[in-house]
Amino acid sequence: MKTILTTLHSKYIHPSLALPYLAAYCTPQECGTIIISEFTIHEPRENILAVLIDENPDVIAFSVYIWNRSATMELVDALHTINPQLRIVLGGPEVSFEDATIWQQHCGITAIVRGEGEQPLQELLHQWYTSSREDDTTGTAIARVTQRVGDNIIDGGDSEPLENLDIIPSPFQSGFMDCQRGFVYYETSRGCPYRCVFCMSALDVRVRSFSMARIEQDLLWLMQHDIPKIKLVDRTFNYDAARARHIFSFILQHNRCSHFHFEIGAHLLDDATLKLLRQVPEDTFQFEIGVQSILPQTLKLIKRTAPLQLLEHNVRQLLQHSNIHLHLDLIAGLPGENFTQMLRGIDHIMALQPDHLQIETVKLLPGAPLRRQAATLGIFFDPNPPYQALRTPEMSFTDLERVRSISRLLDITWNNNRARNILTELAKHYGSSATAIAALAEFWQRTGLLRFPLAQKEIFEQLGHFIQQSFSPADRGRLLEVLARDFALTERITMNNTPSFFNTELSATEQLAVKAQCKQRLEQIKGQGIKLQHLAVCFEHLNASAKRQIHLFYYLTATGRKMEIEEQVLAL
Repeated sequence: MKTILTTLHSKYIHPSLALPYLAAYCTPQECGTIIISEFTIHEPRENILAVLIDENPDVIAFSVYIWNRSATMELVDALHTINPQLRIVLGGPEVSFEDATIWQQHCGITAIVRGEGEQPLQELLHQWYTSSREDDTTGTAIARVTQRVGDNIIDGGDSEPLENLDIIPSPFQSGFMDCQRGFVYYETSRGCPYRCVFCMSALDVRVRSFSMARIEQDLLWLMQHDIPKIKLVDRTFNYDAARARHIFSFILQHNRCSHFHFEIGAHLLDDATLKLLRQVPEDTFQFEIGVQSILPQTLKLIKRTAPLQLLEHNVRQLLQHSNIHLHLDLIAGLPGENFTQMLRGIDHIMALQPDHLQIETVKLLPGAPLRRQAATLGIFFDPNPPYQALRTPEMSFTDLERVRSISRLLDITWNNNRARNILTELAKHYGSSATAIAALAEFWQRTGLLRFPLAQKEIFEQLGHFIQQSFSPADRGRLLEVLARDFALTERITMNNTPSFFNTELSATEQLAVKAQCKQRLEQIKGQGIKLQHLAVCFEHLNASAKRQIHLFYYLTATGRKMEIEEQVLAL
C-alpha cells in the first residue's frame, strides 16, 4: 500500500512540520510505503493532480489549513472523479470540527482525522494495510477518526493525545523534513496554558513537552546543519521560565548562524531570563508577543490573563537591553472594543517603539470558543476561510476596513524599517501615531494605493504627495526633508533618479567639500573589495537653527554582503 502525505503551502519556503511527523510515526512495517509531496496554493490544480496520480497511490492524506481548504477540496473532488477507488484522508485544524455537511458535499472523502494526527492516522493506515479491500464494508472504529464505510459514516469518538511526545521519531534525523528551503518549523511542546477564546489552543488544556534530551538533540542537529531560520511553533514557548532559560542557553552555546523565532508571553520573563537575553547576538532571536488589546474589559471577555503593565515593562527591558527583534500583535474586532479604542491601543504599543506591530482582524476559527459565542456577542463573520469578523456591535465593516488599511500601511512602512522618522514626525503634527497613520491610510485608500503592491520608490513618492496635499508650506518643508532623509537611508539613490522632494543642488564650495570627503572615504576602504557610491543632499529645515546642511550618504557594496549605508553631515 502506498500513501502520499501532502499539503498546499501559502509560500514555497514554508516546509511542513506535520507531514514529516506523520511519516516518521507511520512506519513502513505497519503502514506500507509513505511518501511526502508538498505543493503551494499557487500551482495549477492540473499540475498537482498529475503529480499525485502519477505516483499511483492507494491513499492520499491531505493536511488542511485555513489558507488551503478551498483548493484542497477542489483536489479531493477531482481525484475522486479520476479514481473512485482512491482513499482520501483529511486532517489538520481546518477539518477537525466538521459536521455531516462535508461528507455530503465531498463524496470522495474516505476519512477525517481530528486533532493531533500521529496516532489516529497510524491506526487507520495500519488497518487498511493489514486488511483486504472487501473488509471496508464493516470497518473498525478508531478514536479521533471519522470514516465513510459504504453508505455509513462511522465516528470513532475522542481520545487523549499522546502523553509522551518522545515516541514520535525526530522528523529531522529520520530524513523526512525538507531542510533545503532555508526555513524550518520546530516545536518543543504542544498545548498552551492559556484559554484565549479566539485561539484553538484554548481547547488543549495541558501543555506537554518533549524531553530536554530530545529537544537538545533536535536543536543541535538543526544548528549543526546551519539552517538559516528556525521558527518555533510552541504557543507559549516560555510557559516554564526555567525550561525556556535552559533552551535559550543551549542555543547561545551551540548556535553558529541560525536565526530563531519564538512566540512568548512577555509577562512570564523573569529577571534571570532577562539578564540572559542580554547576551543574544544581533539578528539571532525574534520574539512574537501577543498583546491583542489594552482594554481591561476586552481582555476579560477573551480570557486573556497576561498583566499588561508587567508585559510592557518586560518589553521595554528587551528593547533597551537586548538585540532581540520584537514583533508585537494587536487584534481588531474583539468583543467590547470600538475603533477609537483600537486607535488608543495602537498609540499605546507604538509608544514602546517595537520593531514590528502586526494588526489583524480577529478570525472566528472552527472549534475556537469565540466562534461558538459569536451569536451571543453579536459578532458577524465571513463563513468562508479565513473567517474574519465583518462587523461587531462596536465596529462596523467600514471601521474594520479602516483598521485593515492602517495595518497594511504599517506593513509597508514601519514594519519594513522604512519611513520611521517621517511617521514619528507626522505623529507630532497629528498628536498621536495612530491618528497620523489613520490619516495616511485614508489618503492611501482614497487614491487606490492599497489595492496593488508598490515599489519602494513609489511608496516614498506617495508619502511625499500626502505631505504636499495635507500640510501648509510652513510645515511642508521640514516634513519633506525628513522624508528625503528616510529614503536616502533606505536604499541607494542616484543623482538622476531622485524624487522631486530632494534638493541636490550644491554650490561650487559644497561640491568641492563633497569630493574631498568621498576621496577620503575611498582611501579608508581601499583594498577591501568594497564599491562606494554616494549622494549629497541639501537640508535647510532638519536642525533647530534652520541652517543649510549638506548630508552625504555613502552606499557601500561588496560581493556576498548586504549593502551598508552611512550618513555624514558636512561641516561647512
